[in-house]
Amino acid sequence: MNISEAIRTRRSVGKVTQEDVPVKHIEQILEAGTWAPNHRMTEPWRFFVLRGEGRQVLGEALADVARANAADPDSPEAAAAMESARTKPMRAPVVIAVAVTPKEHEKVIELEEYGAVFAAIQNMLLEAHGLGLGAIWRTGEPTYHPKMNEHFGLGTNDKMLGFIYLGVPVEQPQQNAKRKPFEGLTVWVDEAGPLGQ
Repeated sequence: MNISEAIRTRRSVGKVTQEDVPVKHIEQILEAGTWAPNHRMTEPWRFFVLRGEGRQVLGEALADVARANAADPDSPEAAAAMESARTKPMRAPVVIAVAVTPKEHEKVIELEEYGAVFAAIQNMLLEAHGLGLGAIWRTGEPTYHPKMNEHFGLGTNDKMLGFIYLGVPVEQPQQNAKRKPFEGLTVWVDEAGPLGQ
């Protein structure tokens, strides 16, 4: 599959089997992430591969966030929310948690560190697609909660940026996705002068 085809046919795949994903495929996906562009070659990404019982690390983190967000942490509703959160990582045989660890240096712009890790995640999703695997990048408020940092041993300046749920797709995704034509989102600038007027 060439790169144009991979970009246009990749889809988020939320339903995967519990079939093992070969370690060599996981390693290919991780390596693809490390080839993302990053200013000053800071390599600010950190990967956590969760398999088998290791997925419980994320489950407990999600449950802890659910408890912290509950109006009454001891209520039956909070207990149900925690149990639901605890089971979410079991939806795929592999979950790759991806975090940013911004480098502290006067010439490093923190926002660019985030951009590099987002680019790494895209590389990883494309590599998974090229391997015939299903993947979905899951985020949301619990991802960025301080409790998540605690569970993954991240520093105060670090941030979890998402979880790639990975596995063999239950079925091939539909290819009927739509995108706005780039023409309506693009300004061609051929001469000097102010824009936006």
